[in-house]
Amino acid sequence: MKNRRVVVTGIGAITPIGNTLNEYWDSLTRGVSGADLITYFDTSNFKTKFACEIKGLNLNDYFDRKEIRKLDLFSQYAMIAVDEAIINSSLNLEKVDKDRIGVIWGSGIGGIDTLYKEIKENTEIPRYNPFFIPKIIVDIIPGHISIKYDFKGPNFSTVSACASSANAIIDSYNYILLGHSDIMITGGSEAAINHSGVGGFNALHALSTKNDTPKTASRPFDKDRDGFVLGEGAGSLVLEEYEHAKARGATIYAELSGVGLTADAYHITAPHPEGLGAISVMENCIKNAGMSYTDIDLINMHGTSTPLGDIAESKAIKHVFKEHLYSMNIHSTKSMTGHLLGAAGVIEAISSIMSINEGIVAPTINLNELDENIDPKINFTANKAQKRDINVAISNTFGFGGHNACLLFKKAEL
Repeated sequence: MKNRRVVVTGIGAITPIGNTLNEYWDSLTRGVSGADLITYFDTSNFKTKFACEIKGLNLNDYFDRKEIRKLDLFSQYAMIAVDEAIINSSLNLEKVDKDRIGVIWGSGIGGIDTLYKEIKENTEIPRYNPFFIPKIIVDIIPGHISIKYDFKGPNFSTVSACASSANAIIDSYNYILLGHSDIMITGGSEAAINHSGVGGFNALHALSTKNDTPKTASRPFDKDRDGFVLGEGAGSLVLEEYEHAKARGATIYAELSGVGLTADAYHITAPHPEGLGAISVMENCIKNAGMSYTDIDLINMHGTSTPLGDIAESKAIKHVFKEHLYSMNIHSTKSMTGHLLGAAGVIEAISSIMSINEGIVAPTINLNELDENIDPKINFTANKAQKRDINVAISNTFGFGGHNACLLFKKAEL
């Protein structure tokens, strides 16, 4: 089975800077910030009062009232992104073997808003909504997708904090390589901009508190960064076995050619200070693709805008790529989208795929003065998109608990 190849044939996205793939990509290349003051709840008593919310979305355009009541927001985002990805893939659902199509979905937190509201409303008399449990569990999303489309292949969820959707993509890749499926619907979603999400991350001192200047608060690698900015949304990929995609005349956006997974084995929230887990996951990913570090043109770094994380990851890329690093483009799209937690891996993978297709590297915005502990010779694509032919890109995603995932995409050789 190792001669099988995995390609991307469909993409969908709903993000704080665009509610469709095209809107998302346009905003990325223009350097648009998705951060603003939170509108979902009263933040008077919170240290952080801003986030990267989804904007201009009318859920009634996608769901009837009964569906809205049955689905937590993280599930709603997922279904919207999947619908776009399937349409984008031009799959003829009447002609495909649905027993050979699976769904693997990632989320770090799941239905945290439903959990908060149900517990708050039922402290005295337990009159829980009958959909309470199905609304909060992460694995309900692949269930909903399979029911809607009658997909009967492998079906489950991955939970690895901020690496969740990258893990879902890797598992989907492996199921196709092993011959268990011809097509996998994969990705991740998150909707944690609520009392519990903001309050919990504030308690960890993880979020930026630049309340007076929210649009510039997410500033990876900048000396004035003070934490990440919480984001929300979803991304979805249709992964397909190459010969299957070719036979139906599908558009192929890129080939997923290598994957890597490692653990820091160091701390529940902090990265290893020397980036050892990040080093090994990138090396494993490049090796898995049968490539050399000199083949890589672009890295979408995890780059959360946290004081410790950005330095550790910058050390890691210097170790892996040596002098070749200075001829590469590096960026962090979290500077625009904020951190989508379990959905971060997939929306950043989408950015890498689009860079390969369009020959444009989105900027790292708000990078005005580089941290003195980071090598100034690295091209972080500061503040303005750069045109460049991208043949191979990798995307890093790391999660609380020390979970590290790396994806390598390349131009498809048709």
